Amino acid sequence: MSSDIAADTLNKEESEIAEQSNEEKIIETVPSESEGENEEEDDDEEEEEDEDEKKEKSLIVEGKREKKKVERLSLEMTLIKKEQVLTEGKGQKLYDIERIQYFIKKKKCEELRLLHRLLFNRVGTVNLVKKNIGQFNGFPFEEGTEQYKKKEDMLKKFKKSDLKNICGVLDLEKSGVNSELISKIMTFLMEPKSTGKCIFSSKLLYVQEKAVQSESESDNSSDDEPLIKKLKKPPTDDELRETVKKLLADANLEEVTMKQICKKVYESYPSYDLSARKEFIKATVKELIS
Repeated sequence: MSSDIAADTLNKEESEIAEQSNEEKIIETVPSESEGENEEEDDDEEEEEDEDEKKEKSLIVEGKREKKKVERLSLEMTLIKKEQVLTEGKGQKLYDIERIQYFIKKKKCEELRLLHRLLFNRVGTVNLVKKNIGQFNGFPFEEGTEQYKKKEDMLKKFKKSDLKNICGVLDLEKSGVNSELISKIMTFLMEPKSTGKCIFSSKLLYVQEKAVQSESESDNSSDDEPLIKKLKKPPTDDELRETVKKLLADANLEEVTMKQICKKVYESYPSYDLSARKEFIKATVKELIS
């Protein structure tokens, strides 16, 4: 019995020792696996670092960098200028009429804009206004047509001073009411032609220009005068014409001015107010010296 008991105790001890040794082996194997995993992770990191270094090296450019040509976007704009369409009429070109050519050249561009609009239905640019007007030789339509009526309607919207200015440029008589001025302008523009008047000397033309400029100012000046002055009867047209004729016969036409002639006419009739007859006096002077 004692031997059996001793044998059992030995077997228990051996089994305990065997279990302890198995546990130790398991413990040893666990860190070895973790170490293997750590080594694999280290290898992966090293491979990634190698790849990063390769990428960085590939980005490094050795030598001089090639300069690329800068391509600039250039916009080519073509400006299409509309040329003035000049219609062909039946008369002479205004620049072929010496007196009208002189008056056109002496006028400022702004003073010719309304005439340009009447002729071409547009105001016109500064550098082409005089040129276009000079090339005009008459309207291409006939009197009584719809286009003719449109031109008349356009003139009806102009002020009297503007109508007189156009008459002055076209070498037409500037006396009369608006309807008469419009009729003169349209009749002339249908078939422009020379009036046959001679060319003045430079000083007489200067006098005429000054008279045209002062007419617009004198149109309104008589309206400010007392009505009592309007009751006095001035001399007749024939009397004024004879007076102007005598004054011009005794005057030096190279030196006398329109203002001086008008003043002498006023002095010839001191009892009368002739301010309302200033336009007639000027027209008479121009008629007698032409």
